[in-house]
Amino acid sequence: MERRALLATFRLTFGALTLFAIGVQLVTLANDGHLDLVNYFSYFTILSNLIGATLLLVGVVRWRTPRSDRIDRLRGGAVVYLMVTFIVFALLLADTDVDLSIPWVNSVLHEIIPIVIVIDWLIDPPTARLTNRQGLLWLSFPAAWIVYALVRGAIVGRYPYPFLDPANGGYGTVAVYVVMILLLMLAMCAAVVAIGNWARVRHDLAAAS
Repeated sequence: MERRALLATFRLTFGALTLFAIGVQLVTLANDGHLDLVNYFSYFTILSNLIGATLLLVGVVRWRTPRSDRIDRLRGGAVVYLMVTFIVFALLLADTDVDLSIPWVNSVLHEIIPIVIVIDWLIDPPTARLTNRQGLLWLSFPAAWIVYALVRGAIVGRYPYPFLDPANGGYGTVAVYVVMILLLMLAMCAAVVAIGNWARVRHDLAAAS
């Protein structure tokens, strides 16, 4: 019981921090007259952090109830999305304006919460063994987001990230970036499945000893 209470506190702290950071940046953009609400919530960073925060807070609400395999699978998807957010930001977007002008908000959403989600996955792994086929389902959301970002961008002339904008090298360059990111996500799906299963075995052995 004590462990579950500590875990719930951990999740509440960082789930609330994520929502607070997103809200502070949103209000700041609005006050500066720079807020495009649809564009703000079109960033993969914002969406992946909202998914992560929601699942952290679901864990808080359900801290006394039996574990859910479905929620565990959703948590795995959040780990993939936030780790890809962390990696893509570090490699491609560190010097790019992505509507996160407040330094501490940028650090929370691009660095701290991705690490927190991985820690959460390790200390509270899925109760049932995951398969790579289940992991592939995690690609559904980012694939749909890419289609949305490209279609919306072609209509309104604004893309959430420079590497999706065909003005920066044409659609061929965009296609290369999209394929590379999807391959990264595919690798992350396999890694999150493997890490989750490894951590589950370690957790079960520790509980039995």
